[in-house]
Amino acid sequence: MRRYRFGRIATLFAAIYVAVVIASGVRALTTGDPALLREIVTGGWGTDFVPYAWWVELLMVAGGVLQGWAYWQILRGRPTGPAAVNDRPVRLLRAALYLSVACTLLYRLPIPYQWWLGLPLDLLQIAVVGLFFVVLADVLPRWLRLLGLVAGLANAAMGIASTIAYGLGQYSVLQFVSPYQLGNAVYLLWLVPVLAGQDRHARWTRGTVRMGAASALLSLLSSGSHSIISFGGPDVDHGLLPVMVLGILSVLGTVWQARSAHDLGVLAPAPSPAPALQVAPARAWPLAAVAVVLPLIPAAVNLADGMPAWIGPRGAVDDLFHEHVSYPATVLWVALDLLIGIGAPAVLILIAAMRRTRRLLRVTILALTLAAAAGIVTALTTTSEADWQLIPEMTEQRLALYPDGLFDRNDKGDILFGISPLWYSTALAASALVLFLLHRFPPAARSRHHVPVAALATSMALCFLPVTDQARGPLTTAEDCSPPDPRETNGEPAAPPPPTGPRAFICAVRQQNALPFAATAPDQVLLDHGRRLCAAYTRNDPRELARLGETEGVNVRDLSGVLAGICPAANAEIAAAEAAEEREFNEFMAEEQRKCDATPRHRPLIRPVKAIRLKEPEWPEAGLELYEGFPAEGRSTTSGPVTAWPGHVMVSTHPDFHVCVTLETYTRRPPVETKGWDHVVEVGYTNQSGEMSFMDGLSGTELPDLSLNGRKGHYRIRLHLAWFPWKGEENGTQRLLIMAYPGPGDKVVTYRRPPKQR
Repeated sequence: MRRYRFGRIATLFAAIYVAVVIASGVRALTTGDPALLREIVTGGWGTDFVPYAWWVELLMVAGGVLQGWAYWQILRGRPTGPAAVNDRPVRLLRAALYLSVACTLLYRLPIPYQWWLGLPLDLLQIAVVGLFFVVLADVLPRWLRLLGLVAGLANAAMGIASTIAYGLGQYSVLQFVSPYQLGNAVYLLWLVPVLAGQDRHARWTRGTVRMGAASALLSLLSSGSHSIISFGGPDVDHGLLPVMVLGILSVLGTVWQARSAHDLGVLAPAPSPAPALQVAPARAWPLAAVAVVLPLIPAAVNLADGMPAWIGPRGAVDDLFHEHVSYPATVLWVALDLLIGIGAPAVLILIAAMRRTRRLLRVTILALTLAAAAGIVTALTTTSEADWQLIPEMTEQRLALYPDGLFDRNDKGDILFGISPLWYSTALAASALVLFLLHRFPPAARSRHHVPVAALATSMALCFLPVTDQARGPLTTAEDCSPPDPRETNGEPAAPPPPTGPRAFICAVRQQNALPFAATAPDQVLLDHGRRLCAAYTRNDPRELARLGETEGVNVRDLSGVLAGICPAANAEIAAAEAAEEREFNEFMAEEQRKCDATPRHRPLIRPVKAIRLKEPEWPEAGLELYEGFPAEGRSTTSGPVTAWPGHVMVSTHPDFHVCVTLETYTRRPPVETKGWDHVVEVGYTNQSGEMSFMDGLSGTELPDLSLNGRKGHYRIRLHLAWFPWKGEENGTQRLLIMAYPGPGDKVVTYRRPPKQR
């Protein structure tokens, strides 16, 4: 076995790390709290982004095991033996790589993040780029090294600019400094030439190059963006899960840097002769021609209908690229979609059949198999009308990369995609099978580590298989408990009666994830467990409840709403709580009504055309606004709680108190009244529709019409606002009097302002 300078220390650290990850994973699965596991593995992806789910936590444990292996790779150092005597550029490159790894690992430490901590890593990237340019001079042509140098320096400059913009809070600049359309394309323009040089140079092992290739693939998929948007909710946000997984796998890039530095400290082995090229024996051409022609058949049918796309924007695979990975990867996916759609796999099959090399045949068969699988997944996950098709902007964005007018709609409005991807999958899978049967190689001798790895992988797979002899029974899903989609009821929202009894309990568990059961657990299992919890709820034994909380991670007393359908004791407690809450609310509203009834009535000095004193108090949450359509642009003027600008008047009220409202409309200017009011402000407003109603869109409040019998034109609106004390409280409730009369002028006139703002 090969030994390394710090191999024992690295192994001990990795073993401790993996043990901590597994222990925190067990704790997460038993208690339902994955905070510790998420902090160790992801460093901050809490349940507010991706809620708890048992399979997500198993994924986190697997990611933690991978990270433990990665840390062993990073910390083990170079292999033991004589150290290499390198030139100065090689020594500097090795030191720069180690410093870069150290800076990256600092982010894993539980220390407060400061934006300027990213600057040393960005500056080190400049040194690494320049030193690779020098070190790879013997193995790469000058133009390729120059391309990598320019791309690497540009990527480092973009990183520095993004770090500074983030630190200064100039988030709007990030899109210009590092556009999302680029993703990590600039970084890949540097990394790919470096990997090509490492593959040609004897200093670096094949494992290091493969690790770099894996890092390049992850960089291609990663969006490289600086913002994450989540709408939350109790269910797993599948849009953020790939981002979290890519963040975990990004440790492979650090492994590549560390291994590159390790290899530079070892004596370069003598160049070995290239292995003999393995070529399969030639076979009869008719069978190979079948493999070439098969992918052309569905392509010809599709092209005859004017459709050059294989899948198009539909299904889960396309959703993965358009919603969860980088824009460059999406562009490559669309290009692949069009290439397969016109029969390009036939060219790859033809080249593989002619050259018949072992590696090319394996790559071709694997590519055909993956493409066939993608077509099958697409066919199984395609819906008649995806959600993005309901929003014109998203539809336009989804179709932007395809030729204009490629996807038409039928009479029902559905997008026409061409023939089913299953036809392509059948043809591609058949071609892969023909190639495999024609050009099989004798099995190579298995290395000693292949058997245990295969056995471990098989055992882990068997652990996740369900028990097949368990009687499942009916299964109600969360979707079954939700009302039908309006699209399925001709646009008319259906309001089914709320579920009762056992179905209410099952729906509560399914929709709220109230109990730690898998979504595939049968209804009968949930009911049996719920009745056991109901018995504990009814007995209300503190020791029993504490034991259930420790062993199952369930607070039974908090499940009264979930258990109400099957548990009379919980239902009685819920009913009593609802009745008490309703009594309290009714008493509160009666008190607010008494406040408004006690406020003095306004006695106009001249007779208004109409005067409305609202019987019930209003409760606007965001103030009251008067405008038509979208408010016009222009300079605003604020006086106390009133703000006015062209086509818009707003009066700010306290959101924690009700408002007693009186409305008056006059034919001419009424006398100014300031006695008893805290604020009296008059503004101008142009009525274009014939109706003037103050409203609050947040609470749904809308006041009666203030216009003069539907008259259009210019009005003056006078707003009076004051506090009415109640039972010794200075701020008992709010009084609002709004006067409106026809008159010119937009000037804001303040007739009364209290000496001190409340």
